[in-house]
Amino acid sequence: MDFQQDIDQCLKTLSEGGLILYPTDTIWGIGCDATNQEAVQKVYALKQRADEKALIVLLADERDVLQYVAGADLSVFDYLQQTTKPTTVIYDGAIGLADNLIGADGSIAIRLCQEPFCRHLLKRFRKPIVSTSANISGQPSAPFFKQVSDEIKSGVDYVVQYRQEDETIAVPSAIIKWENGRVQVIRP
Repeated sequence: MDFQQDIDQCLKTLSEGGLILYPTDTIWGIGCDATNQEAVQKVYALKQRADEKALIVLLADERDVLQYVAGADLSVFDYLQQTTKPTTVIYDGAIGLADNLIGADGSIAIRLCQEPFCRHLLKRFRKPIVSTSANISGQPSAPFFKQVSDEIKSGVDYVVQYRQEDETIAVPSAIIKWENGRVQVIRP
């Protein structure tokens, strides 16, 4: 897995407030620095998406969640270790993220990413990265890179080369809300 050049370019682009098109543990995503409000706004503009619709944030480790969620219930991590499908958790009490990323109720959707490229990028960037499907809002998600529209490809500042030839069909993550030690399934 040689993706060092992609990592370096992504780090440069993200630190400059730019957008990347990159492979995740689910489908290809549009990403930016999740702490940069202007970068997040660029994602909404590219997707032609209303900014009250939430975006997902990727993190590498459980301890990272504790940095961006006030009072997280640690038992959610036991639940996540038992799941086999990538799972996004909606947490209350988002902190330290771009204001336009946080839900009106103060919540944020976070997925701990296991995909090698994403984990490496997250660990090197040392900040959360937005991950939203690489499509215009209302259009179908692209199951692999070749299905991503030219409008999206030309609308980002850097397109990752790694895994562009991979045509393994991927599906979006499950989405749950964790409240008082109980799971509420939003998207199975």
